[in-house]
Amino acid sequence: MIDQLKKNYLVAILETRRDGAFDAIDAALDHGHSPETVIFKLLIPAMEEMAAIVESGEEATLAQLYLASQISSQVTERLIPIFSSKVESRGTMIIGTAFEDFHGLGKKIVSGCLASRLVKVIDLGLNVTAEKFVDTAVENEASVIGISSMMVHTARGTNGPSGVRELLIRRGLEDRISLVVGGAPYKFHPELYRKVGANAWARDGMTAAGVISDLMGGGRAS
Repeated sequence: MIDQLKKNYLVAILETRRDGAFDAIDAALDHGHSPETVIFKLLIPAMEEMAAIVESGEEATLAQLYLASQISSQVTERLIPIFSSKVESRGTMIIGTAFEDFHGLGKKIVSGCLASRLVKVIDLGLNVTAEKFVDTAVENEASVIGISSMMVHTARGTNGPSGVRELLIRRGLEDRISLVVGGAPYKFHPELYRKVGANAWARDGMTAAGVISDLMGGGRAS
């Protein structure tokens, strides 16, 4: 039954039908599935399937994935209060676009996907300086900083990821705060993330959610 409900949910988010998505969630709860099961066996797998469809370029667009991530974030917000046990946040991450980068769709997808994985996300928006990333991470005891770049010069800029890494080293935080990057430049140059000092990079929102969750679990992706 959960597999069929997952398919129903996937169809709804592919068509960006919020009501249809919530109908699938309500049906799962009505059939006795716990809120935890709904999130981890229905919602997250459906989002992962949708990300794969977007990646293939066949039936869905990045804009649809963004809307689906927002729907899934709303579903998660509804389910958390009725979990059978108290929900503990998996951790906090800071996200934003690199300095002089004004393309925000990618990070919005990541934020929506992370909400379903119980990660608190603090979104600094667009055009964020290296110092702002690090200061905010320290103030909020975040364990991950995520930086999105859509252009090569913002990915390589000294006030971008490499600037964040330099500040983390200078302040003795490199073992406490991980750095994750994403965006078009890293797809074309898969080793670029190493050159800018990141611990890991992600191809898309769902991949980023998995990478960040792993880092918060104690891993050091590379």
